[in-house]
Parts: sequence; C-alpha cells; structure tokens
Amino acid sequence: MSEFNRKAEEASARINQSVANIAETLEKQTANIVTYLNNDVVPAVRSHSSKAVRTAAQKLAQFADFLESQRRKS
Repeated sequence: MSEFNRKAEEASARINQSVANIAETLEKQTANIVTYLNNDVVPAVRSHSSKAVRTAAQKLAQFADFLESQRRKS
C-alpha cells in the first residue's frame, strides 16, 4: 500500500470516529432535551394554562355581572 493510501485511510478513520462521537453526543443531548421538555416544560405550561383559563373565567363572570348591573340601571 502506498504512503498516500495509508494516510488517506488514517484520515478517513479519524473523520469517521469524529462523526461517530458527534452523533453519539447529539443523541445524548437530544434525549436530555426531550426529558427536560417532558418533565419540566410541559407540566409548567399545563399548570400556567389552567391558571390562565381560571383567571379568564373569573374575569368573564365579573364582566357578566357588570353587564347585568348596567342593564338593570337602564
């Protein structure tokens, strides 16, 4: 095997190893992100969403009371 072929194969092997390492790191980080989203973000969004709906319902009830009182005054 010529010197050039050997160096090309070594370089190719190093690149393949680097790509494999990067892919492994990306897979781990992606799994961490998904876990974080599922365990922390989604429950927080659900909690805040339900609080927002409850607050909106209270405000709408107050507004309905206001409208009824205005109608009675006229």
